[in-house]
Amino acid sequence: MSKKLGKLPPPLAVHEEAGGELFASCSFTDLGLHSTLCAHLQDKMSFQAPTRIQAQAIPVAISGQHMLVKAATGTGKTLAYLAPIVHLLQMREPRVDRTHGTFALVLVPTRELCLQVYGIAQQLVHRFHWIVPGYVMGGENRAKEKARLRKGISILIATPGRLLDHLQHTASFVYSNLQWIVFDEADSILELGFGKAVEDILEHLGSRNGAPGQIKNKGEHIRRQNLLLSATLNEKVNRLAKISLKNPVMIGLDDQNKPSGKSNNVGNNHTSLLSDDEDEILGKQNDLVEHAVDDFKLPAQLVQRYVKVSCGSRLAVLLTILKSLFERQVSQKVVVFFSTCDSVDFHHTVLSQLEWSSDPQLDIDKKQNFLSCKVFRLHGNMEQDDRKKSFLGFGSEKSAILVSTDIAARGLDFPKVKYIIQYDSPGEASEYVHRVGRTARIGEKGEALLFLQPIELDYLKDLELHGVSLTEYPFQKVLDSFPVNGQKPHKRKLISLDMHPWIMSLQRSLEAFVAAEDATKKLARDAFCSWVRAYTAHRGELKKIFMVKKLHLGHVARSFGLKEQPSLVGRSHQMQLKKRKKEQKREWPAKRRKLPSKK
Repeated sequence: MSKKLGKLPPPLAVHEEAGGELFASCSFTDLGLHSTLCAHLQDKMSFQAPTRIQAQAIPVAISGQHMLVKAATGTGKTLAYLAPIVHLLQMREPRVDRTHGTFALVLVPTRELCLQVYGIAQQLVHRFHWIVPGYVMGGENRAKEKARLRKGISILIATPGRLLDHLQHTASFVYSNLQWIVFDEADSILELGFGKAVEDILEHLGSRNGAPGQIKNKGEHIRRQNLLLSATLNEKVNRLAKISLKNPVMIGLDDQNKPSGKSNNVGNNHTSLLSDDEDEILGKQNDLVEHAVDDFKLPAQLVQRYVKVSCGSRLAVLLTILKSLFERQVSQKVVVFFSTCDSVDFHHTVLSQLEWSSDPQLDIDKKQNFLSCKVFRLHGNMEQDDRKKSFLGFGSEKSAILVSTDIAARGLDFPKVKYIIQYDSPGEASEYVHRVGRTARIGEKGEALLFLQPIELDYLKDLELHGVSLTEYPFQKVLDSFPVNGQKPHKRKLISLDMHPWIMSLQRSLEAFVAAEDATKKLARDAFCSWVRAYTAHRGELKKIFMVKKLHLGHVARSFGLKEQPSLVGRSHQMQLKKRKKEQKREWPAKRRKLPSKK
């Protein structure tokens, strides 16, 4: 049975830095964590002081109250819930044993984040060997997972689909002592379509709002505690909070988002909803969450810029920027985001295999790789072993590029990532936040660059509505630093970016590279097709910004190194446009007939 918990400690002072108030002016010991765990955090894991979010969340988690945390990416949310769980488990008497089953469940949106959280949990329990972390996730061998669950896992990290599968079909899965359910990156879990699975999990575990706050197991009352953490809050997260949290303490909601006179403040940015009236509690909770919707938090030290590029020159510009970055600083890591799996595969091939010489007179065997660093790829259609190798490989490299879909935007913490390039637009502003959150983590500096076509510049206004402001990237300055035919060009005002000698020369090399191999050409065609489909999939108001009918598909093909537009997509797209026009012509006379005549 666990030791009796004391009262929630008084709020701790936050050290306000000019860079964005990241670290608190207290120690881990001040937060109530066990001295052995604190020493391990400092000596072995290099955490010298808690972040502001950790200083606010850890005492609440130790107190046993339900908690909702809204915090920018890279502010230490994982440690904010794992450290108190490990602290409380090591205090239990009698000592935790594998046969006792699972005490804590951590739900995460992706397999890569599952591995990352598992790795942190492994480090945290190093001095408490009787606490066993483990994971279950899609793509892994289910029989092996079943065997691990039979032996017992104290802290289980899981993706929702696989966890629900084991809850329903693995009889040896013991969770009768379950005390914590954690939703890490809750917004991403729901955006990926796991909402129904999450509800089924809560129903199965008896943890929906309205269920008993305590679970009885062999005469012992186990107090269930749910923790929800998210970088952004929206209607889906609001609904999950309503069905899973009971009178939660809310952390990370700015004062300007709090409805006046409707909440009691406990400490700095703590909102405790303490009331005897359940309706009043739910009302306050709803008000607080809804006022926080669309308020995105980004690190103050993150430099955010955009580059305006015509469609046909996008790939040449991307390669130029990447080459400039690695020539300026050899040892660094960059993540480039694309909209589709096919696009990731194609660009991975180009970035890792393109050979080049600025002097066309040189022999082929004297050409070198355009980019000298390692290039990794990551997307959901890869085999699980390949995904794991890419995830771990990129994390361990000092100098590398990762090309990825949004799967890498879900809470992953790659060390020393200095640059994020969004080659394809993220669409929803919340997705922008997740992508750029891979850099500028825990006080480190970082930069983010967004590619936009001239017809897409209104997207900047959409981001501004969410408090995100970008400045223009000085690409012309970068361009003028590159030689053409072995010589740097004289600075002169060019008619257009597309006509710059460097861009033209690089574009020719790209088209020759794609045309040289049938396999590469097929990759380019598949990437082109999937890119067009993804472009048409923008939702709501974004459809007015990202309009397929404004695209020149020949220029789109050029951005994939294709000299000609793949006919199948071109014809089908043109047929759709013609069909749409015919339908509009048919509808117009009908509308005119319905108009009331003037008297």
